[in-house]
Amino acid sequence: MSLVAENVQQKVSLMHNFNAGPSILPKTVCEQASKAILNYNDTGLSILEIGHRTKDFQAIMDEARALVKELMNLDNDHEVLFLHGGASTQFMQVPMNLLNEKETAAYADTGVWSIKAIKEAKLFGNPDVVCSSKDSNYNFIPKDFAVPNDAKYFHITTNNTIYGTQWQKVPDVSMPIIADMSSDIFSLQRNFNSYGLIFAGAQKNMGCAGVNLVVVNKNILGKVKRAIPTIMDYRNHIKEGSMLNTPPVFAVYVSMLTLQWLKQEGGINTIEKINNAKAELLYNAIDNSHLFKGTVVKEDRSKMNVCFVMEDSSLEKAFLEFADQHGIYGIKGHRSVGGFRASLYNALPLSSVEYLASLMKEFESNN
Repeated sequence: MSLVAENVQQKVSLMHNFNAGPSILPKTVCEQASKAILNYNDTGLSILEIGHRTKDFQAIMDEARALVKELMNLDNDHEVLFLHGGASTQFMQVPMNLLNEKETAAYADTGVWSIKAIKEAKLFGNPDVVCSSKDSNYNFIPKDFAVPNDAKYFHITTNNTIYGTQWQKVPDVSMPIIADMSSDIFSLQRNFNSYGLIFAGAQKNMGCAGVNLVVVNKNILGKVKRAIPTIMDYRNHIKEGSMLNTPPVFAVYVSMLTLQWLKQEGGINTIEKINNAKAELLYNAIDNSHLFKGTVVKEDRSKMNVCFVMEDSSLEKAFLEFADQHGIYGIKGHRSVGGFRASLYNALPLSSVEYLASLMKEFESNN
């Protein structure tokens, strides 16, 4: 190995990736994906080159979808789709498929991604914002609200990446729940069969950017009167097994590898315990500090995105520089909140959180 390669390898081994997304992937996934770029499964072809209608890629798509069903313990009513466009496409695809022009859908406003979803829903029907934490800069999850019985569905963002809040308990309502799980998908166990539709971008917990997961109860489809463009109709994608048009081959492949890794680690129940330990460790470091403080109401704190600031904001730049010098990547907070944000996605090891907590303690002792 050359000296340059050794230096690169050493630097990579010292990096601790807390970025909010695209985010850390399991090392084994990166290794397998990099090999497949040069030679997929000893075919002599790159994974970037193989035809999407070949048996090689069909096997990848079939396994990826099967792993989602297995890990989420889905019933026969729920279909799994891998689609283009990222989660933001679903802000308009959901109401296009589920909401008639004069019908109402309920929305919880818990941050930027909720606002974007509400904006798109206005193009197709009447989104009713039944609760909001906007007045407190989204630092809590609303609890005292009612969802109208005539609402066709209730839309929530289960984890709010920017603000560091998370729905710890999803409300029990009579209509289908539509859940944007982009930043906490596969991180904790839920009754996934209780949802009408779940969607998530891959670049947090289940792969690289470029593909969008949709889990939909097929019984809620086909009830709108409008004509739906072919490519936007979930039923067409279900019929074609997510192969209606050329899928994002590499992104689906990386998702499959990540789902394989999750299964090998013990599945969602096991990874949830690890995620709980990571979050508890970092929140304890914040709560026991005289220099750092959390920004979110404690009962609504996210296990995926830990947001915190400093009592003395003038020290924040110095801590970012200190963290960067010690191999911490991606902890600068979003401009809407400021301070810091440490994302604790599935692939982030507990050792990285222990390391960050020790650096925080060291910085505090020096300041």
